[in-house]
Amino acid sequence: MKEKKFDKIAYNNEFISKTYDRINLNVPKGQKDIIKAHADKFDKGSINGFIKRAISETIQRDLEKQ
Repeated sequence: MKEKKFDKIAYNNEFISKTYDRINLNVPKGQKDIIKAHADKFDKGSINGFIKRAISETIQRDLEKQ
């Protein structure tokens, strides 16, 4: 009987689906390049990191207004 090989991609996909929620974001043409340039400058090139930071900071500011 042949042993089943470990499937790293399947494992990672399962982990991600159990651990994270996915949000799709559409922006007007050209906006992604602007966001990427900003992320390169302030978030080590991570668009995802920039968006998460922007959301967190906006939520914090909104809560402080209450």
